[in-house]
Amino acid sequence: MHLPCTAATMEPGSVENLCVVYRSRDFLVVNKHWDVRIDSKSWWETLTLQKQLRHRFPELADPDTCYGFRFCHQLDFSTSGALCVALNKAAAGSAYRCFKDRRVTKAYLALVRGHVQESRMTISYAIGKNSTEGRTHTMCIEGTQGCENPKPSLTELVVLEHGLYAGRTHQLRVHCSALGHPIVGDQTYGQASNQEDQPFRMMLHAFYLRIPTCTECVEACTPDPFVPTLDACWSPHTLVQPLDELVQVLRAAPDPDPTEGGPRPCSPSTPLPGPGRPPPPPAKLPETEAQRASCLKWLSEWTLEPDN
Repeated sequence: MHLPCTAATMEPGSVENLCVVYRSRDFLVVNKHWDVRIDSKSWWETLTLQKQLRHRFPELADPDTCYGFRFCHQLDFSTSGALCVALNKAAAGSAYRCFKDRRVTKAYLALVRGHVQESRMTISYAIGKNSTEGRTHTMCIEGTQGCENPKPSLTELVVLEHGLYAGRTHQLRVHCSALGHPIVGDQTYGQASNQEDQPFRMMLHAFYLRIPTCTECVEACTPDPFVPTLDACWSPHTLVQPLDELVQVLRAAPDPDPTEGGPRPCSPSTPLPGPGRPPPPPAKLPETEAQRASCLKWLSEWTLEPDN
C-alpha cells in the first residue's frame, strides 16, 4: 500500500514525525528524516528511527531483534529518504537475498557544488576504506593515500537542474567529491570554504527504492525535498531533465534477474534519459564466481557511520 507523504522540512526530526510511504503485511518503507540515526546503543542518543518506529508502531516491535525492528539496508546519519523495514524474519530474508543478488534499484537526489558540465555521466572509481589517521571511518577512491582494499563501484549521474544555493555507504559522497563536485552540506567529504556556506543539512536524499522480493515488489518514491518552497536558499534556474520522466524510466525498467545474468541495478536495461546521451558501451563478459564473491564480501563490509 502506497501512502501519501510530504517532503521533509527544514525542522529537526522528532519522535512524532515519522513519515511512512509504503506499508504491507511484511514491509514498511519510511522517509527517514535528515540527521536521524537508524539506531544507536549510546544512552545520549535521544532520537533514532528505531525510537520513532517504537513510538508509532509499538505492536510491530520484535523482541527477538537487537533494536526491535529488522532494517533491510542502511542510510547515512546525514542522508534522508526511503528506508525499508522488514516486519518478520521471512520478509527480512527475502529482502536480504535481493540485496545480496544486487537486484535492488536505488536512486538518490543530491545538490552538488560547482557546475557539472555533462548532463549525464558514469562514475566508476573503485572505493576503499581510508586508513589515514583521523579518517578511519571514511571511504576514499583508489589511488589516494591510505586507500585500503578498493572495490569496483559504479554511480550513474543524471543532471536534473542547475541553480544557486546561498547559504555503496558514502559511495555517492565519495564519487561526487572525486569529480570535484562534493555534495552541498557534506562536512566529511566536501567541506565548504567558510562556515557561512554550510546549509542546515547534507543535501543527499534517497528518493526511489524498489526491492523485488519473492512475495511482493516493495516500491516507494519519496517527495523531492530540494525545492524552493521548503528551502528558500535553493534557487533553480535551468531545467535539464524533469524528475517525473526519470521516475517513469526507473519504474519501467525490468528487475535484474541473477539466474539469467540480467542487468545490474546500477545499469538498467532501459536507458536513463538525458540530452546528448552517448552510445551504449560494448557488452561486458559474464561475471565470474570470484568477482561475485568479492562483491558480496564488499557489501558485507558496509557499516553505519560511528556514533561519534
